[in-house]
Amino acid sequence: MAVNEAGLPRVIDVHGHIVAPPELYAYREFLVGTRGHYGRQASVGRGTGASARVPQELLLEYANVHLEWLDAVGTDVQLVSARPYGLMHSEKPKIIVHHWAQAVNDAIATQAEAHPTRFAGIANLPQIWNEPVSETFEELERCVTELGFVGALVNPDPSEGRGTDDVPPLGDEYWYPLYERLAELQVPMFIHSCGCVTQRKSQSLHFILEESIAIMSLAQSRVFDLFPTLKVIVPHGGGAIPYQAGRFRGVYWKSLGREDMSLDEALRRNLYYDTCLYTPESLEFLLRTMGVRQRGLRHRAAG
Repeated sequence: MAVNEAGLPRVIDVHGHIVAPPELYAYREFLVGTRGHYGRQASVGRGTGASARVPQELLLEYANVHLEWLDAVGTDVQLVSARPYGLMHSEKPKIIVHHWAQAVNDAIATQAEAHPTRFAGIANLPQIWNEPVSETFEELERCVTELGFVGALVNPDPSEGRGTDDVPPLGDEYWYPLYERLAELQVPMFIHSCGCVTQRKSQSLHFILEESIAIMSLAQSRVFDLFPTLKVIVPHGGGAIPYQAGRFRGVYWKSLGREDMSLDEALRRNLYYDTCLYTPESLEFLLRTMGVRQRGLRHRAAG
């Protein structure tokens, strides 16, 4: 087991989001406002000159604030991804989604390169509503092979609540090319719903609903038969599933024809539930229901 400087087991937080200056989000508004007509027109962090809308020194200043927070709660390493609510996967034209993905990943890389023992990057993928998942491949490979990122954030609803009937669930073959690429790169998938633009539900509720749908879709599918090395991290304690698993046992599970394993086995197979919960009672229930297991994933992911 890896230990920190105090000789204690290292605390590795798999669910962190970038702490960045307002200039980064002002750049996002530039992309939305111009709809890509003026190109990317920016470099972030690692770039220099007049086009560097978010200078490296500013990103590093905010990284230091982030480190103070980690130190205050005793976190040794944090896996850092984009702030999900702003990923705008349903925006048009699709080129601005690509520009934003690159910008946020460059910002994360800048901070991780400055603090390689404290931060590791999770790639923000330019997922495009109603476009092939292959749209993400170039940026995924750049993040893993060039920037040294250790995983990828995957949004199960790129429509951001606009059109969920035409968004295939994660057990669908639509996603298979991405799973194949993740398995080849040997990085885990971090499921995290992102923006929600419908008034019917809040962003927080959208997170929980989409995580719950994702788990059951994967558990019912043959995804892990086809991609046995694919590791999937599900945030927020697995949405509602650990707390409602009893509802899905029995007749419902048997009706799916999954005689090869029980629902409890399927909910643990290649699925890792993070502990980003907000009450001790919820955390205790998660640990009691799903168990504590396969900690090696976290250590490998954090290097």
